[in-house]
Amino acid sequence: MTFTLGKKEILIDILVRLPAKSLVRFLCTCKSWSDLIGSSSFVRTHLDRNVTKHAHVYLLCLHHPNFECAIDPNDPYIEEEVQWSLFSNETFEQCSKLSHPLGSTEHYVIYGSSNGLVCISDEILNFDSPIHIWNPSARKLKTPPISTNINIKFSCVVLQFGFHPGVNDYKAVRMMRTNKNALAVEVYSLRTNSWKMIEAIPPWLKCTWQHHKGIFFNGVAYHIIEKGPIFSIMSFDSGSEEFEEFIAPDAICSSLGLCIHVYKEQICLLSGFYGSEEEDMDKIDLWVLQEKRWKQLCPFIFPLDHCHRTIGFSADNELLMERRDFIKGITHLCLCNYESKQVLETGIRLAVMKYGDIEFLFAITYIESLVLSNY
Repeated sequence: MTFTLGKKEILIDILVRLPAKSLVRFLCTCKSWSDLIGSSSFVRTHLDRNVTKHAHVYLLCLHHPNFECAIDPNDPYIEEEVQWSLFSNETFEQCSKLSHPLGSTEHYVIYGSSNGLVCISDEILNFDSPIHIWNPSARKLKTPPISTNINIKFSCVVLQFGFHPGVNDYKAVRMMRTNKNALAVEVYSLRTNSWKMIEAIPPWLKCTWQHHKGIFFNGVAYHIIEKGPIFSIMSFDSGSEEFEEFIAPDAICSSLGLCIHVYKEQICLLSGFYGSEEEDMDKIDLWVLQEKRWKQLCPFIFPLDHCHRTIGFSADNELLMERRDFIKGITHLCLCNYESKQVLETGIRLAVMKYGDIEFLFAITYIESLVLSNY
């Protein structure tokens, strides 16, 4: 089957509106459809439309599909097998259950998501932990080669993943440190399917990393670091391979409740839970990074005792929060609206993953794409 120019444009205009699951099926229809849908230009057009129109956007959550309170007082709650699922970004209804590409949800953690791709690796990272890049909607999995750059063991490993628009490539950044503060940073490129060791590491990076407090945005990995009583944000551009440091605002003097996210396309810091001047309300302070300077915005304000931890932001820039029922052992996912100060219960019951003394909750914005379908 061949297409005239006019018919092809009409067909593309129809196909780019469809979900990835349907388009994957069409890849097997005939060679001309496979060539069209699998082409890099169509993959980009489909993704761009989803981003621009907020189409096929979901919440990707690790949750308990079935959860009932136990009667036995010595067993306060029963946890069913945890499940990765996609939930509607608007109604919060479960849209699809995801079959884990490695066979088991346990022992694997998401370390970043971008343009429909999800980076997963071991729950406890080692210097030689394999990483896997997964597109759940296209049902594609790529396992990069094991790096051969490292010849010593590292006790502290940090992994981040995302897309770098400046170089049009997906990158994974792995930072490692020994107990004696020997440092190593390496970058994986999806385009070249290879790892590269970063040679020039600034001396100020010899400090304490907050393992679970980082974000990858526009090709740059950001991480909270501690230097005694001072907090800083370390950035590493995975394209230019340059490091930069931003001292945190003076008002931040504790790591309690401190986290870094992306809010309205800007790097932001959220800090603490404090009583608000408004009766029966709590607040979380908010700073955004503008032109390499921190600007404090009005805080997030919400009803008292409605949040125990922040998780991130939704596609609509609402604050994703955890509300935990300690009696029943249930963790609820809630959304806080910045303007209305209202908290919305989603009905999604999140699974709490524990690694040593650290607890993790996973609820991230996920947008469908066909990226990886042509690899």
